[in-house]
Amino acid sequence: MRLKTKIHLLTTLLMLVMLVATNSGIYFLYDKFAYNTEYKQLQARANELSSTLSQLNEQTNLQQVLRAYMPTDGAVYIYDEQHVIMKVQSTLEMPDVPYISFTMPAIWIDGTVVQIKLKQSVEEVASTLGLLKAILVVVSIVATIPIFLASLALGRLILLPLERLNKTMLKSATTGTYEKIDIPDKGRDELTNINRTFNIMMEKLEQHYQKQQQFVSNASHELKTPITVIESYAKLLLRRGFDNKEVAQESLQAIVNESSRMHEMVLQLLELAKNKEHLDVHFVQLELAPFLNKVATQMQQAYHRRFIVDAEMSNYIYSDEKMLKQLLFILLDNARKYSEREVHIHATDISEYVLITIQDFGVGIPTEHIPHLFERFYRVAEDRNRKTGGSGLGLAIAHELAGQLGITIDVESTIGEGSSFTLRVPKEEQQ
Repeated sequence: MRLKTKIHLLTTLLMLVMLVATNSGIYFLYDKFAYNTEYKQLQARANELSSTLSQLNEQTNLQQVLRAYMPTDGAVYIYDEQHVIMKVQSTLEMPDVPYISFTMPAIWIDGTVVQIKLKQSVEEVASTLGLLKAILVVVSIVATIPIFLASLALGRLILLPLERLNKTMLKSATTGTYEKIDIPDKGRDELTNINRTFNIMMEKLEQHYQKQQQFVSNASHELKTPITVIESYAKLLLRRGFDNKEVAQESLQAIVNESSRMHEMVLQLLELAKNKEHLDVHFVQLELAPFLNKVATQMQQAYHRRFIVDAEMSNYIYSDEKMLKQLLFILLDNARKYSEREVHIHATDISEYVLITIQDFGVGIPTEHIPHLFERFYRVAEDRNRKTGGSGLGLAIAHELAGQLGITIDVESTIGEGSSFTLRVPKEEQQ
């Protein structure tokens, strides 16, 4: 069964049930109220008659007194335990006419106790109830038409945005594009919010797809270059390398350099491709100064450059030692590549965090490039990565690692003076 049919049936059935329940309630309340009113009036009349009888004597015309208290279209009976003493009635009783009656004791004129019974026709009340029932039935039948039309309108109101959403998704699936839905600016209902969320999702998918395409294109381009260089020098070796030692030395050195660069690039690509959910992060408390000195010492031994640490011995941080070390290696290596002087590592304690600043004194980074530094394969200058041997992936990996460790990275740079990368590292476990 289609959703539209379900909406029509359920809403119509629900409204009909509510209408029938309401009309039935009206009918039964009126029924009870009408009969109770007639019964109370009959009871009051009987009380008055009983009071009057207690004051009469034998000379009183009892027929006239009883007729005075006789209900309209009813009768009055006076009887003792054995038989009817007196009866007064307005019309002949009919078996198919509904009646109500009230009986109570009274003092007869001779001082004996008798029973007074007043009987009254409620044919008019029954007729009114019958008319009310007919009116309510007709109203229920007539009300079905607008109820059904309202269910149609409601179904259309609900399903139209969903059908539009479905058509857009089908078009996106068949054409391979990222189609969006036209949404009125003033719409604030839930269905409009669903369509708006769908548009946001499609924008994100399109952005991720474009980034993926760009990543694949850039990765292919970056890997193609070292492969081409290796192939060229390998062919040169085949042609002349065995006869010319200098050509052989140059070719082998180029092959080694490009192989190393390609190996580093592949490792970085694999690092970026890891699923964040599968990273095994172990947060521990680290003593800051020994940790930074150890990192600086390893960098000095590897690159024979000065890495100067300025940190207090009493500071502690809360992080994953292996991942934080990898993050610092990337930033320090980046500072080393673009600076000929020493690299400074400062640590500053502020409240719940420790600021670790890596300062170089290189060429600096133009302001407009800073927001894009952590994008994959982004280049400040076309020849910058080629000259330094970089792949354009190091800072992207650093950004991923920082996100896993709850660290933010701020970048400041002045052209001709150098750049600084500041890490905001938590001192305690973050809630």
